[in-house]
Amino acid sequence: MTDDKKVIQKITLKGKQKQYLRGLGHHLDPVVFVGREGISKTLIQSVKDTLKTRELIKIKLGQNCDVAKKDAASQLSDLTGAVLVQLIGKTILLFRPNTDIKSDQRIVLPR
Repeated sequence: MTDDKKVIQKITLKGKQKQYLRGLGHHLDPVVFVGREGISKTLIQSVKDTLKTRELIKIKLGQNCDVAKKDAASQLSDLTGAVLVQLIGKTILLFRPNTDIKSDQRIVLPR
């Protein structure tokens, strides 16, 4: 089964967990940039690949991006199976846990 055909099961986060992730994401630099092409298959695959290795990523919407920031955040969240942690200005913070990486590199959420 290919990655695109898998059923993506989203997790839900509690308030304290989102607050914790926002704290971790504060010092992160954006690693994915959405430009004039908008949300394409290539961009979605890039976000998925980055979430696999990092779990928590920042995405920056460029000035030429035609997609509204709330629409872009919800689309990226839905299409990648990630949770929208925060949306400030044109910066999106997404989280998706990955059980395949080493346990000492995983983000452990508070209860």
